[in-house]
Amino acid sequence: MVQAVDCQIRYSIPEEMKKGSFIGNVAQDLGLDLKRLRSGRARILTGESPQYTELKTDKGILVVNERIDREQLCGDVTPCSFSFEIILENPIELHRVIVEILDVNDHNPTFKNTQIHLEISESATVGSRFDLGSAYDPDVGVNSLQNYMLSSNDNFVLKQHSNADGIKFAEMILQKQLDREMHPHLSLKLIAVDGGAPQRSGTVNIDVTVLDANDNAPVFNQAVYRAAVIENAPIGTYITTVNASDADSGSNCMVTYTLSDIKEVLTDIFSIDSVSGKITVVGEIDFEKDKKYELRVGAKDQGGLNDASKVIIEVIDVNDNAPVINVMSFSSPVSEDVPAGTTIAVINVKDADSDKNGQIRCSMDSRLPFKIQSSLTNYYNLLSDIVFDRETTPEYNITITATDSGAPPLSSATTLNLKISDVNDNAPKFTKQSYSANIIENNEPGVRIFTVSARDIDWNQNARVSYFLEDTQVSGSPVSTYVSINSETGVLHALRPFDYEQIKHFELVVKAQDGGSPPLSSNVTVKIMIQDQNDNPPQVLYPVQTGGPLVAEMVPRSADVGYLVTKVVAVDVDSGQNAWLSYKLQKATDRALFEVGLQNGEIRTIRQVTDKDVVKQRLTVVVEDNGQPSRSATVNVNVAVADSFPEVLSEFTDFTHDKEYNDNLTFYLVLALAVVSFLFITCLVVIISVKIYRWRQSRILYHPSLPVIPYYPPRYSDTLGSGTLQHVYNYEVCRTTDSRKSDCKFGRAASQNVLMMDPSSTGTMQRMQSEKNILDEPDSPLQVRTCWRRYWSVWAAVDQCVAEEARSRTSLNSFHIRAK
Repeated sequence: MVQAVDCQIRYSIPEEMKKGSFIGNVAQDLGLDLKRLRSGRARILTGESPQYTELKTDKGILVVNERIDREQLCGDVTPCSFSFEIILENPIELHRVIVEILDVNDHNPTFKNTQIHLEISESATVGSRFDLGSAYDPDVGVNSLQNYMLSSNDNFVLKQHSNADGIKFAEMILQKQLDREMHPHLSLKLIAVDGGAPQRSGTVNIDVTVLDANDNAPVFNQAVYRAAVIENAPIGTYITTVNASDADSGSNCMVTYTLSDIKEVLTDIFSIDSVSGKITVVGEIDFEKDKKYELRVGAKDQGGLNDASKVIIEVIDVNDNAPVINVMSFSSPVSEDVPAGTTIAVINVKDADSDKNGQIRCSMDSRLPFKIQSSLTNYYNLLSDIVFDRETTPEYNITITATDSGAPPLSSATTLNLKISDVNDNAPKFTKQSYSANIIENNEPGVRIFTVSARDIDWNQNARVSYFLEDTQVSGSPVSTYVSINSETGVLHALRPFDYEQIKHFELVVKAQDGGSPPLSSNVTVKIMIQDQNDNPPQVLYPVQTGGPLVAEMVPRSADVGYLVTKVVAVDVDSGQNAWLSYKLQKATDRALFEVGLQNGEIRTIRQVTDKDVVKQRLTVVVEDNGQPSRSATVNVNVAVADSFPEVLSEFTDFTHDKEYNDNLTFYLVLALAVVSFLFITCLVVIISVKIYRWRQSRILYHPSLPVIPYYPPRYSDTLGSGTLQHVYNYEVCRTTDSRKSDCKFGRAASQNVLMMDPSSTGTMQRMQSEKNILDEPDSPLQVRTCWRRYWSVWAAVDQCVAEEARSRTSLNSFHIRAK
């Protein structure tokens, strides 16, 4: 804002001082510190006027910058002074300084002509007046023209007068009658002196020629003539006509008019017709230079008698000067956070016209957020009216128009380009409130996922956006181990391959931060969706395909059409259509007997089972998903078409194991069976011999408990009869010495039978829902049963070893052997 002082500093100095002469101590007089003068960049504002003074900011003094001629500066105006303003910035201050120029007696009084010629009739009466004109001294006050002196003579005395404008002129009065015959010619001197010290003077010679009698002088009809002329009047404009009459006759009454004023400037502007007395314009009239002119007009007849009159010409102002605008101080750029009411610029407006023509009104576009406020005379402050927002308007073109009140009015304008500097007041904004992106699993590390974008409406460094990942966790690991982000572009890259089966989606938080100080930031949530690929084949849960004993589904020959044989159970860990499974029958012993449900995997009969159908049926079922490309798995299903176990047993002893069964395991199993058989026969012979010997001392033998080997498919849990196939069965088998095949009784679980076949032996185990003892009647002596019990104990031990070996190799089957 501008601070203006109530008082003004006034200095008085004489004219014609040398350059560098001391004027005054400004810093002391204004109460300012020298540091303030330097920090405020104090300087003098003079507008278009010459700079007569210089401010020494290092000393705080005002000195003369160039020689000052008071007469050139002010002319006849007194007192003579000029003013200027001293401006300081940060904050802006204005101080007005007025310097009065004191006159020095440096000019001699001068006359217009070096010699005055007078022709006076000898008949001139005593007391006749003869105008000698006036001397001109540009000095003022006591240094101006003060007095006239006439050289001593007998005929004339001197008398001086003053005009209304203060100009002194001299008249010579005849005090003694002239005598042409005695003194036809007189030579006098008129001396003009001023009041200076030392005193200066000017001299003009008066040459008086005595004429023959002309006893009447011309007389003006008015003592003062008044007229008006408009400024800028064209050359030849009529002003007024003066008139003087002479009572003489003949040539003595012929009057000649002249302008007797000595100022050359007036003779360049006005002229008078010597015969008619008509005054016209011959030069340029400028109201701003002179508002009024005074002319002295003389009338002289042929006899040399004359008279004088005054003509006062008033100049009428014309609105011919447009206001002049000077920008004294202008702050640009301006920070957008400056408060309302901040001073943006200081301007000075002047109009050389007067009255209404010089009354100025400053204005600008009302839509702009500024206001103009008057401070000192002819000074105006441009103030902000709002708090700026660079993001809305980064700059303003302010046109200030100064208009006077003339008719028609004149105006001038100046345009200020104000730039608004940025402040970091806006945080980056993302283009969306949240983002979601998709990426296909099994991607390569470094693949581009998505691009987030944020924009900051600030400028330059404040609008430079950088992107960062916030510290979040994904499945217990930092998100930075999954993805990375380019801090400049906002591009998200995958750092590792994704597995849809492990993680289906995760969220991360991206922070956008600008480069301001302090920086501003905002966050956005990005949801990454993992898209499934068909990268997992179907997995068959049932029937289990292992290298262990063969599993066969039993179908009675009395089964009707649509009889449910079994159900292939498979899953696919993929999702969507990649997990849609379909079942197809690839190969079958008899394709006309069985079919597989396309969607549910159920194996059913498609016709009535006959006696001609072979007992052992082998089906190959393909499980295929719906992915692109599709993946599939194959499962072999063994089906026994029979009504009794002996019939099934004879057929299935020839079934070969799956190729996955280990050949080495078969070899060791055969070897173990051979060793066990040899030991068994040896033990049997020994035991029979001993038992025959001790036949009568035999004691009560206990029935042997046969081993029970329950079988559970891997990853297939008990559903208490609610699943597709029940799997809890118990077996009790009785061996005899009479037959290669032992009889056994079994109970069916629900309506379906499952057989487990071991091609290395002839035993058959039936799965049942509850344990049942089927050895009701012995069909051999107790000693034989004891031997068989020991045989089965050894066999069970071998079976357990084989099972543990198979479990360690395949980890699919579990065998539990219980022996009593």
